[in-house]
Amino acid sequence: MTTENTKKTRTESDLIGAREVPYEALYGVQTLRGMENFPISHFKLSQYPLFIKGLGVTKLGAVRANHKLGLIPDDMAKAIEQACMELIEGRHTEAFPVDMIQGGAGTTTNMNANEVIANRALELMGCERGDYKRCSPNDHVNRSQSTNDAYPTAIHIGLYETHLRLRQHLEQLIEAFEKKAEEFAGVLKMGRTQLQDAVPMTLGQTFHGFASILRNELPHLDAAAAEFLVINMGATAIGTGICAEPNYAEMSTAEIAAITGYAYRLSDDLVGATSDTSCMAGYSSAMRMVALKMNKICNDLRLISSGPRCGLGEITLPGVQPGSSIMPGKINPVIPEVMNQIAYKVIGNDLCVSMSSEAAQMELNAMEPVMAQCCFESADLLMNGFDTLRTRCVDGIIANKEACLEHVHRSIGIVTALNPVIGYKNSTRIAKEALETGRSVYDLILEHDILSKEDLDTLFRPENLISPVKLDIKPKH
Repeated sequence: MTTENTKKTRTESDLIGAREVPYEALYGVQTLRGMENFPISHFKLSQYPLFIKGLGVTKLGAVRANHKLGLIPDDMAKAIEQACMELIEGRHTEAFPVDMIQGGAGTTTNMNANEVIANRALELMGCERGDYKRCSPNDHVNRSQSTNDAYPTAIHIGLYETHLRLRQHLEQLIEAFEKKAEEFAGVLKMGRTQLQDAVPMTLGQTFHGFASILRNELPHLDAAAAEFLVINMGATAIGTGICAEPNYAEMSTAEIAAITGYAYRLSDDLVGATSDTSCMAGYSSAMRMVALKMNKICNDLRLISSGPRCGLGEITLPGVQPGSSIMPGKINPVIPEVMNQIAYKVIGNDLCVSMSSEAAQMELNAMEPVMAQCCFESADLLMNGFDTLRTRCVDGIIANKEACLEHVHRSIGIVTALNPVIGYKNSTRIAKEALETGRSVYDLILEHDILSKEDLDTLFRPENLISPVKLDIKPKH
């Protein structure tokens, strides 16, 4: 038998029967079946190197524990360890062609890793790929394990490392907003509630608000990610530890902690942990909250940059591409728009994760594969979105100071700032007349002789409009 890409094959067999596998492939027959059975999406395991790294760490922790327990001979253990290290280092990702969305609760992914590691170990031992009598994917690489503990452990490791990267990208975006907050600290503008004029503030306060609501989510992300540090290694099939020797669970977990440098610990109840996917649900929910806030921020950026002449026009976003195939001169807020769409996708992924988490039955949740895919995808989308928004939008935002100040001068909402001094009755009368006549609040207060020009100018100073102040000013009547 031949394949499309090579004329040389090797014969491998499993429970279903014998198949020809491309000779040069590091994967084996069960991976091949998974490729055939699950042509579901464009999300391949090879696209998620941190998940593959998690598989490498999991298998390395297992082989070290098995070796110490006398279950794996020295030469084989050394070869398996090196093969695992190569996965951890990011090598052989092309040998993981299986779909992230798969039936079997992740067995295809686990066997993909077992086969790749076994075949690479065979090479290192000077043997032929597929010579599983010398090093078996099941008997040696998967020793003392089940998919039901190795697969979720690898997910936890991969997602925890993903979280650490996500956090860095979010911090950089927060810092970009904080930098703009400092730059715009002296730009007076009108705040708005329910899209109507409210009271004055600075553009710097607006951007500081963007930064702070995102920074508030960092502890929530950290707390959710900390749940990934609890693993169920040694649980094997359903949490009873069948087919694993005493102390294996503790030893393999300790090895994983040592390999990664992170405080991985064994779950207190392996039966409960084996069917519980709440850590993925929790982290997905934390990402959803970040997405909700990103959506609000990007909506605001689009609103306050609307125009350029017939909208609010308080800021100008960087023009990154022409905005229309028919309207000359039009430039659209395409970067905030794409961040909005990322937010919607993350929110949708979270719904999928929630439904899948709820679908656990008896001692296992068979829906873990799509949960993992959604979590890894959401994190990747957010990281790409954070970087794109920061570098192609936020860093280049320009404040339109004159437009901001004109809105303040024209606004009837400015009368709210005068209310504590001239009283609600006077404020209402002035606001009503300004609305009916189109005249400014400033001019009407002077015309009605409610305040002196000196006192009114004091009240209209920016520093007295944007924060709580106590002024010794009284109305003339």
